[in-house]
Amino acid sequence: MRYKTFNSASSIGVELEDLHQLRLNWLDQAEGDVLALATNYPGGHHIANHYHSQSQLLHAVTGVAMVTTKFGRWMVPPHHALWLPAGIEHAVDMLGDVAMHSIYVRPAAVEGLKSHLHVVGLTPLMDNLIREAIGASTEVASSTRAAFVMGLLLHEIPNLPERPLGLPFPDDRRLAALCRDFLKAPSPHTNIDHWADELGMSRRTFTRLFRRETGVSLSTWRQQACLLAALPRLTKGEQVTSVALDLGYNSVPAFTTMFKRMLGTPPRGYFGTTN
Repeated sequence: MRYKTFNSASSIGVELEDLHQLRLNWLDQAEGDVLALATNYPGGHHIANHYHSQSQLLHAVTGVAMVTTKFGRWMVPPHHALWLPAGIEHAVDMLGDVAMHSIYVRPAAVEGLKSHLHVVGLTPLMDNLIREAIGASTEVASSTRAAFVMGLLLHEIPNLPERPLGLPFPDDRRLAALCRDFLKAPSPHTNIDHWADELGMSRRTFTRLFRRETGVSLSTWRQQACLLAALPRLTKGEQVTSVALDLGYNSVPAFTTMFKRMLGTPPRGYFGTTN
């Protein structure tokens, strides 16, 4: 197995846009099954549409990264990563200051790599493996220990649990318009009958169309949209109560129940706060 690490020390003082292009060039030229690099981005920074020939495991160590593709939006909060299969065009927006770790993987480098874009939860093992990979300098990259670390990292990627932090968008233009309008004012009260009436469809026809176009039910999509709206605010330290009520939840417990069902822990436990 071959792998490389990117030495960011030589890039100090380089504008972020130039650094991004420098790294894209490095990725195109580098040979290896696994490539590792780290970058710090200021809040509000935007990375324009681009793609690369390797698949990417994009991990926001701190802050929240929002990735936009033609398939929808994908939220990458701390303790999570986004699996981006090779060749998918995407743009990235930083919601707050973001310390980003990226692991690039050659397609078919190991069996079991997923072919669809999705957010994964990072296990403690994977979190440590990524930190070890990023910390490996070019001087020790050929060591036996580093080879084992990178090999184990590669084989752990297919085992990472998927998380519902993506928001797939339908191709159907009428349905996509409803989804875009919903994102301007997310609400837990939008229901199938209302959207079906908007499109002049029966409930049954609409349900089949929505699942065919997005791969999920309207209820799940709605909850994911509410999470996309809530997570950046909670990450900044806003009170759970104000976020829940602004999103239209009748009570904080109702919002907390949804949050725990989607992410496995309530907001206070997820962010380790007492707000």
